[in-house]
Amino acid sequence: MSTHTCDSFIVSCIDFRFQKYIQKWLSKNMKGKKYDYVGFAGGVKDMKTIMGQLKISVDLHHIKQAILINHEECGAYGKLSTHDRHEKDLKKAKKLVEKTYPQLKVTLFYLHLDGKFEKIK
Repeated sequence: MSTHTCDSFIVSCIDFRFQKYIQKWLSKNMKGKKYDYVGFAGGVKDMKTIMGQLKISVDLHHIKQAILINHEECGAYGKLSTHDRHEKDLKKAKKLVEKTYPQLKVTLFYLHLDGKFEKIK
């Protein structure tokens, strides 16, 4: 069995309005790197599903980092789609990922409607 690896696991929402911004960001920030990309409604809203995908990426592709992206006006969140809620959920997701996979670097972003990536610390 051959081994193949990649650098990162990236998850964002499926919302078509943000794909051009995500693709531009990926081409700039992930140039020359390999990554597993997951598009899932709500981004990190359903961490049970995301953790299943992340496990596969860790086990099969030996990733070194996870990049988690939520966005403004997310339909999967409905009326709960506020900056504060996304920030809270992203930080909660980061804690879960770090607890499960302490070897991974985890980076969080909140993507605005205008395409601006806001890094969440």
